[in-house]
Amino acid sequence: MLTIGCHLSVSKGYAAMGKTACSIGANTFAFFTRNPRGGTVRALNEDDVAALRTLLDEHGFGQLVAHAPYTYNLCSAKEDARAFAIASMREDLERMAALPGQLYNFHPGSHVGQGADRGAALIAEGLCQVLQAGAPTRVLLETMAGKGTEMGRSFEELAHIIELVERARPELEGALGVCMDTCHVSDAGYDIIHDLDGVLAHFDEVVGLERLCAVHLNDSKNPCGAHKDRHACIGEGYLGSEALGGGEDVLYRIVTHPALKDLPFILETPNELDGYAREIAYLRKLAETADGAPSGTPSSQSAVQERRLCMCNRLLSQ
Repeated sequence: MLTIGCHLSVSKGYAAMGKTACSIGANTFAFFTRNPRGGTVRALNEDDVAALRTLLDEHGFGQLVAHAPYTYNLCSAKEDARAFAIASMREDLERMAALPGQLYNFHPGSHVGQGADRGAALIAEGLCQVLQAGAPTRVLLETMAGKGTEMGRSFEELAHIIELVERARPELEGALGVCMDTCHVSDAGYDIIHDLDGVLAHFDEVVGLERLCAVHLNDSKNPCGAHKDRHACIGEGYLGSEALGGGEDVLYRIVTHPALKDLPFILETPNELDGYAREIAYLRKLAETADGAPSGTPSSQSAVQERRLCMCNRLLSQ
């Protein structure tokens, strides 16, 4: 079964998020670790977190994908901003230990004119201070659309950051992964509409599919390469709308691709809960048609699938 959910509010507590997810047919979800604009955070209610853990087990949830606030910028030119991001991420990961085995996603940041090389170096430096070997939460860098001086606009930038971290602290090998946002990668110029196989093969070559841990499944209001990052509801943007050059077959390939289909999919579309419920039901039904692929939709086993399975088996055996 497809593991899919959406971004939910933590304002009513952890168990409430789980109940809301169940009510809309989700079996995963995302949430901000604190106010999305940053700042202080409420103390954890251990009973509330324990209730969520029980609910996740009882309902067979997949991995959750926590999201760091947008205000964190590990590559800011301002030392106090970098220090705030480092301290807050440390605290977030300490809190995430109460939900072991989940994922923590963050935007790499913006180098604000310092240059991509300096930006990568600062992000890696910050991560080396944040990450702990053997921690129960895997930290994910998100693929970005490339607005302004955003870092993470290319697979090469993400790979470089990971390489710098593991070179400085070899014991952190495997601690970092990637969350692929479909709107962002398309806006960044990767043609997932016509060549999803090629894009994923390139990701595998540059980063490694074993590091791809989650998908933000969003349609885009902009054509490929626009570098704008404007999410659209599923089927209403350039990925899912036939009138705009995409279509249902594009969405089908994403949710059934051998390299993606077993990952948690998180919707960040401009919706309320009823809209998310409709998108979840639609995409789950689409994924369940895998044995009878829509006309023109490839369903063959690919080299990417073999690569992912081999890498997963190797990691499990370690």
